[in-house]
Amino acid sequence: MICDLKNHTATSAFVLAVAAIFATPILASEKPRLVLQITVDQLRGDLIDRYGTHLGEGGFRFLLENGVSFANAHHRHANTETIVGHTTLSTGTDPAIHGMVANLWFDRKTGTPFYNVQDPDFPLVGAAGIDAENEIDPTQRAATTDGRSPRNIISSTLSDEIALHFGPASKVFGVSVKDRGAIAMAGHAGQAYWFSKAEGRFVTSTFYRDEYPDWIAHWNTQGKVASYANQDWNLMRSKDFYDFGDRDDQSWETALPGFGRTFPHNWGPADSKYYTTFLTLSPAGDEITVDFAKTLMDAEQVGADDVTDYLSVSLSSTDYVGHIFGPSSLEAEDNFARLDRSIADLLKHVDDTVGLENTLIVLSADHGAPEHPDYLATLGIEAGLFDFQRVETEPGFVRLQLDFGASRDLIANFSNPYLYLNQDLIAQKGLDPVAVEHAISDELRKLPGIAYAVGSSALREGSFPRSKITDAVLANFHSERSGDIYVVFEPHWFVADFDGLTVASAHGSPWTYDTHVPLIFSGPGITPRTVVRRVETVDVAPTIATFLGTKLPSGATGDPLQEAMPQRAD
Repeated sequence: MICDLKNHTATSAFVLAVAAIFATPILASEKPRLVLQITVDQLRGDLIDRYGTHLGEGGFRFLLENGVSFANAHHRHANTETIVGHTTLSTGTDPAIHGMVANLWFDRKTGTPFYNVQDPDFPLVGAAGIDAENEIDPTQRAATTDGRSPRNIISSTLSDEIALHFGPASKVFGVSVKDRGAIAMAGHAGQAYWFSKAEGRFVTSTFYRDEYPDWIAHWNTQGKVASYANQDWNLMRSKDFYDFGDRDDQSWETALPGFGRTFPHNWGPADSKYYTTFLTLSPAGDEITVDFAKTLMDAEQVGADDVTDYLSVSLSSTDYVGHIFGPSSLEAEDNFARLDRSIADLLKHVDDTVGLENTLIVLSADHGAPEHPDYLATLGIEAGLFDFQRVETEPGFVRLQLDFGASRDLIANFSNPYLYLNQDLIAQKGLDPVAVEHAISDELRKLPGIAYAVGSSALREGSFPRSKITDAVLANFHSERSGDIYVVFEPHWFVADFDGLTVASAHGSPWTYDTHVPLIFSGPGITPRTVVRRVETVDVAPTIATFLGTKLPSGATGDPLQEAMPQRAD
């Protein structure tokens, strides 16, 4: 397998060399004043077309009519989670190389879960970021510190390369409701800001700065967040305009107390413990993010001169709405309409301040989303929910007790998609860890709902049947962070238990509904068109880097997309 990776890298290098010969790079004087990278969390690749009747004039429609759209873009790694997808988009390489293999992985030294961007050395500036008692995101609750930084990202990012190439005059920022959505894109050289639900304000950590500039303090106190208090999330249009207008109350949707699962959804009073959570579970989260990004652009004079700046805006509401209500719901449909309006609002501000003709815009997503099994059942499609709590009662796991003198105790942790073995117990009993790994993998594969269970020793040795799915698992394998067994569920199966919260959708698989994402480039010299050949998200950062003339990120394995290169008349 190591040889395969080397061959792939060699092939990539050859393609890059050819691209460098035949591409038409733009001159320094013609380079965009701004690179705007928009990442929509959980925007599955078909959703723009599916909900196309909701498109206005300035958002997705502008990008589709003025850019090149890659209709068959996919993540090629197996664990399609937020940090993995964002970091792949920012580095142009797989998690096996950039190191962000999951939202959570298990720290074998401490015996506790590790949140991807946590860093005790860099606490938040002036405020706590997590209220563990009221936080519904289990990955955030698992973090052992409020400190955050990009130091766990092993490769350089596109934003790092922009900062290196254009120098101190280049401004680099990442903004998102989610810390991981901002940090992964801002990289090591930029500045990242994210929304603290505990404080109801945008925050950063001391990795980036020691105190807030006046404009952030002003934004945080000017009342934008509080303006939603006691208001309702209502439909943008009449209910009969929506595909799901007659399906507002579906049994698999999550009914959070105080928010409900039917319109209207009330955000409640500003001092309610779940007020800011409810904002993020609705289009309000994106509206707040865009408002903050616009203020940042003005205050920091982003795109104001001829030195290329970089701004990443990661929009998280689609993900939160999808988890709670599912991608096939009235809430998801209305959220899409409002997402389109938020993107249009952002692009108008860019046009007013920088000029869209001076801006390279790149839009994609970190992952897609599955449908709920009950919804699929109405269409006759087989699906299911997996419960790891019942594994220990399966006959095969009972047999492990006879073979090894232990069964469930051999498993230290399951952090989707990884199963970590109890290496201390294995050593105490004098067991062969590879034999234990193989035995548990074999038993897992026999369970309904599990398609693959691939052991780390098999990944190291290359001793597993090759397929597109196992290649995706290999692309996700990092020897120090990945678990001992990688579990891939059957298509349309997932774990719906988010640490006590039952959700309507949970991504993280290598199946196409999770890997397929939109990919659109719009900017100076780009010829509008639709490209239907398969491309991969590792190609995004190399394409932007080649467009700008910068170095590729240090771990990049993707190839520049020729169709997104500027065309200039001779």
